[in-house]
Amino acid sequence: MKKIGILGGTFNPPHTGHLVIANEVLHARGLDEVWFMPNQVPPHKSVAEPISNTARLAMIELAIEGNPAFRIEKVELERSGPSYTYETMKLLKDMYKEHDFHFIIGGDMVEYLPKWQNIDRLLKMVKFIGVSRPSYKDETPYDILYTETPQMDISSSMIRERVKAGRSIRYLLPDPVREYIEEHGLYGS
Repeated sequence: MKKIGILGGTFNPPHTGHLVIANEVLHARGLDEVWFMPNQVPPHKSVAEPISNTARLAMIELAIEGNPAFRIEKVELERSGPSYTYETMKLLKDMYKEHDFHFIIGGDMVEYLPKWQNIDRLLKMVKFIGVSRPSYKDETPYDILYTETPQMDISSSMIRERVKAGRSIRYLLPDPVREYIEEHGLYGS
């Protein structure tokens, strides 16, 4: 049985923090792979900078290139409506019966877990792995695993704001992703 980590998000754009979290959890928890799963419509936040799914997928591919333990899972992009993790994990468990899924969440989502749709049922389907994030508490009434990762206060929204303001984003995300953003004029570049 393969142990698969799922790292969901908008990845608008994917950045170094995402990659460090995925790599640290992969090794600390003995996972076989980490799947980056971009959501269609995140139920917990509005999308301030809409960008095409094609562009997000291209940036994720560039970000994870060269790491055979990382791949993209498109199941949420192939559905319409809000991307509820419970519905998604039901689909994935039906598609990959031989996999043991671990859902990776940052401190912002650890705090938000009580508001997730069908959280009690979801906890029976997957193991949650929480990673600390600066300025968030690691407190939840739920039984989740924690993994220490280097603290990086990088967010996609911060990167978008910096691009819009004409400030450097070098080293905040992989160079191929930065180059893609510049070449395609994303986020007001």
